[in-house]
Amino acid sequence: MASKTSAVAGDDPIEVLFALHHKFNLVDFAGPLQILTSALNDAEDSGSKAFEVTIASGETNVLSEQGVIINSQCTWKEAYERLNDFDVVIVVGGNTQEILDKKEEPLNLISAYAELQKNDPSRERTLLSVCTGSLFLAQQGILSGLSATTHPDYITKIENMCSQNVVRGLGDHTDIIEDARYVVNNLRFDLGDEDENPYIRRKSDASRPTNARKGSMSFKAASRRESVARRAAMRLGGLRVITSGGVAAGMDAALYLVSILVSAESANEVARDMQLTWTKGVVVDGLDV
Repeated sequence: MASKTSAVAGDDPIEVLFALHHKFNLVDFAGPLQILTSALNDAEDSGSKAFEVTIASGETNVLSEQGVIINSQCTWKEAYERLNDFDVVIVVGGNTQEILDKKEEPLNLISAYAELQKNDPSRERTLLSVCTGSLFLAQQGILSGLSATTHPDYITKIENMCSQNVVRGLGDHTDIIEDARYVVNNLRFDLGDEDENPYIRRKSDASRPTNARKGSMSFKAASRRESVARRAAMRLGGLRVITSGGVAAGMDAALYLVSILVSAESANEVARDMQLTWTKGVVVDGLDV
């Protein structure tokens, strides 16, 4: 199979991996799942599904903390073998302390996905955590030098975890944002060769949306590109890292994901159909459009 260079290249579905650990939070998973599986490339074509979802877990039947069992589609071992196929990896909250104490998956899977990006910055990849799933990213040092948020009740915990990494010399300071629905690091532009274009998005660019699928009107209106070299110089090789707040905030983050990988129109249509009010989050060094 041909290697992808970007999640927004062509009309193939965007491959998403949900990593579900034992006693995960059901809504952390179900909310974003509903949004991603509802998103279309063409609002007039119900068959133009924008995302293809795969569920990975340590067991065939993984138990949520609410007592609902979800059938996974691949094991952790298979997820590692296929990891390069995925444009997006999503980790959720629930039972986080046990996972942290026992150093269980998806901790190592998160690190492996980040390594893929550092080794291949030409590829566009996104790591999204929902609710206390951000603690897994903090544990693995993914949030070093970035900004992040989490469930309001766990702000102090994630601050302590990130601070301990700094004290141990394992990374840089993490800016924890308390009141954000979600926080986006490494704002992306479509790959190009124009090295002179700055990566950081200015307010003057607000009327020129650039983070859109190539077939969308947003992409056609765009004029700015980023280079592979610029992406390689960024933290984690330009891996887009998104952390969201409590369970409902995960749906806001998922809508943002639809807006940048498909189109703003698709995200707004999903929100309308689900009767959701999309509350925007914080995009570091950029504007949420």
